[in-house]
Amino acid sequence: MSDAWREKFRSQALQTITKRAAYGNDIDLSEFTCLGCSLPSINDDVKKMAQEVGVDVGDTKGGTFLQMDHAVILNRIASRIKGLEMMPTDAALQRYEWLRDYYWKALSVTQDKYTAIAELKQTKGYYIRSAPNEKIEQPVQTCMYIDSREMLQAPHNIVIAEDGSELNIITGCTVNPKAKRAAHIGVSEFYVKKNAKVIFTMIHNWSDEAYVRPRTSAIIEEGGTFVSNYVLIKPVKDIQSYPTAYLVGKGATAKFNTIVYASKDSIIDLGNKIICMAEGTTGESVFKVVATGNAKVYNRGQIVGQNRFTKGHLECRGMILCPTASITAIPELIAEHSDTELSHEAAIGKLQEEQLHYLMARGISPDQAIGILVKGFLDPGLPGLPEVLQADIRSKLSFLDRPSGASKEPC
Repeated sequence: MSDAWREKFRSQALQTITKRAAYGNDIDLSEFTCLGCSLPSINDDVKKMAQEVGVDVGDTKGGTFLQMDHAVILNRIASRIKGLEMMPTDAALQRYEWLRDYYWKALSVTQDKYTAIAELKQTKGYYIRSAPNEKIEQPVQTCMYIDSREMLQAPHNIVIAEDGSELNIITGCTVNPKAKRAAHIGVSEFYVKKNAKVIFTMIHNWSDEAYVRPRTSAIIEEGGTFVSNYVLIKPVKDIQSYPTAYLVGKGATAKFNTIVYASKDSIIDLGNKIICMAEGTTGESVFKVVATGNAKVYNRGQIVGQNRFTKGHLECRGMILCPTASITAIPELIAEHSDTELSHEAAIGKLQEEQLHYLMARGISPDQAIGILVKGFLDPGLPGLPEVLQADIRSKLSFLDRPSGASKEPC
């Protein structure tokens, strides 16, 4: 898009293109290509990869959006679904002039080099909107799929839940095993209006050569609820994400749930920030991680209480299976009002030997006993997820059910 109204963002992005992120390693984005690809088809391999991140491209009951590299190859809403809009972001910006007021409003294009490159090299992304008072019961599915080696995928997503509406979005991000080395920079802006509710679940299934830099923010108005569920259980080369929720309306709430199984040489720098700006707002962040191999995990969490009757809680639970793995918890509470209640809790350690011995005493091999305990520790129990998806996430942890003598993650 070359509309004049975007020139100010492009100018700001050009000035920010070398600005390093506040957290995480720096990535040389020049190593990745932004060239478009020919329009691919949805073959069995694509269907399988999408299914592994919770997206059924054959589903015709709700809404489904699938982007491969830079091309949108599926954008479908069932006819029985009322009050739901979904289309590529660039098409929505062309159709609705008012949507420009939301573009780069929750996030700043000058945040770092990744937001800058997302503006300069934007490749589609989705726009989703629920109409006022419409409760979209069927989950809306979206999938970002990288098919080409050394591809840079930079979608810009905008989600708007109008007054009194409800949205349940399940997003899966994945890469073709043959592509391996790739970069994904996804910008997502959420706008939760008065008494609206958004449950957003993101399942990542990258490769051990993928570099990932999501940039996400949400603005939640009076009585609104924003729930973010994040699941990462496969290796990734390097990922850094620090979404922010702005609770700008009285009684608004935000909750982040994060489940991570970190393995091999993964570098995982995740966290979130919740700013309780209005009276009576509440924020909560729960992070559960298991680290093995040579993985390095950083959990950053910050809650800011800026008004009266505000509450916030941070929680980090970590389990280390190998002496070569590491977990660093960095909780931060900032009270800017005398009538705010903020708390945090963190616990990192090894497997409980008593539980391990209990299972082994009943004839369960050491490897299988470890798998049982880790699966129980990471059990999703995530709010807003259909039970079938909860079961699917649990099934993805089945690689922990290794028979005695099977190959294990090196420690």
